[in-house]
Amino acid sequence: MRRRAVLTTAILAAVATPGIARAADPGPSVTKKSTTQLDAQAVYFVSYDGLVNNNSFQKNGLLTYKGYQYAVWYTSTKRAVVARRVLGATTWSTITLSHTLKSDDSHNVISMGVSRVDGRLHLNMDSHSDGFFYVKSVAGLLDNPASTAWTSAVFGAVQTSLDGVALTTQFTYPQFLATPEGKLQLSYRVGISGNGRNALAEYDGSSWTALGEWSASTGTYTSAHGSSTARNMYLHGIDYDVNGRLHAFFTWREQSAAVMCNSGGITNHDTGYVYSTDRGRSWRNDAGTAVGTTGSSNTVAVTDAGLVVDPLDPDHSLMNQESQSTDSTGLPHAIISYVPGRFGQCTTNYVTDRTANGRAFHVRKNAAGTWQKTEIPIALNSSQRTKLVLDKYDNAYAVLPYGRIAGASKASGYTDWALLYDGSGLNAFGEVVIDELRVKADNVLSVMYQEKSSGTTPSALHVVDFALPA
Repeated sequence: MRRRAVLTTAILAAVATPGIARAADPGPSVTKKSTTQLDAQAVYFVSYDGLVNNNSFQKNGLLTYKGYQYAVWYTSTKRAVVARRVLGATTWSTITLSHTLKSDDSHNVISMGVSRVDGRLHLNMDSHSDGFFYVKSVAGLLDNPASTAWTSAVFGAVQTSLDGVALTTQFTYPQFLATPEGKLQLSYRVGISGNGRNALAEYDGSSWTALGEWSASTGTYTSAHGSSTARNMYLHGIDYDVNGRLHAFFTWREQSAAVMCNSGGITNHDTGYVYSTDRGRSWRNDAGTAVGTTGSSNTVAVTDAGLVVDPLDPDHSLMNQESQSTDSTGLPHAIISYVPGRFGQCTTNYVTDRTANGRAFHVRKNAAGTWQKTEIPIALNSSQRTKLVLDKYDNAYAVLPYGRIAGASKASGYTDWALLYDGSGLNAFGEVVIDELRVKADNVLSVMYQEKSSGTTPSALHVVDFALPA
């Protein structure tokens, strides 16, 4: 039986302590290189304030592997497609898959993953608290792209299981991640918003295995306004660092609106953090205390001590599923956003209030083991999410809604956040998708964005490339 514990929190410094960097290390910079068009008429509809082709939790909608870049989206006829190009090329080659988007729901994204152990590309598509669709390529496709024909024949049949492993009938938020050994894992949610659990599956090159659930939906959370007995853990991401440690920042979303000051807000509260040193089989809080075992009855719960690294009540429209990364030494970083208390202590409409007064914050763990937090001094002007990127010098970049890019240097201790690119000329809708792997491959930040439209009128989908410090 789980022993209930009171949440404890780490104290975050208002101003970050300057970090240590080599004198020769450059600060953050972006230089626009080129823009390519993926689709002149991609499907367009606004749902849950977002687009199905550009969602923060879409890991990965755009990725780079062995000199080629891959992208996925839905066309104006709602067909799922996957495209590739040689890095730096101006044209993309597109394959239309035998799947059609089943509903106008922005959750139903396409996510890609690479199993390095056998060189396959994997896609998970079209799910929101129901079944999913899965397809994988032939073995070796990604290892020998120049000599393998890029046709629909390289992909197998679209399935509603992972090669026979069904997982759950309430499946959402697929996120693929490669293990240090080259296996492929799939993170997903079981259940629904406000009453769900995070789970993992793993592919070893021959078969998929369901590892099980690792977060809990049960337990009582009490705010100043009331209590809730069900929730789900929304991940800001799930990533392996250079040392093989698996990191996950998160926020809790409560099922009961009784915890809020006003029903127009959102029940998200607190930024939490856990890590795993055994490939997601067990989980520890920041202090190293075991807090859960995947596939067991002892999973990470809201009542566990030591999970919260930035406490915040449900009255500030804290956003879920923002962004995270790890730096060159394995230290975790995240972007979170909410309406700061200086704009009031009770949001009454999360879209309106976040658009008017929302701000993003950079939360990180420093080399001394202290959690630090810095406000990014640029208004969101949007209810939507921001993506985090770290370059090879560990400078930080926040890719804000509308394709704006802000940066902060490691040398300053990430206190010198400034706007580097204002997004002018993009006409981007809001949230964007970034290629996490390309930054590591060739110091280029690739951003996939869709142009603003209205109603259900299709619009152009692009990838814009920015050079980062060499």
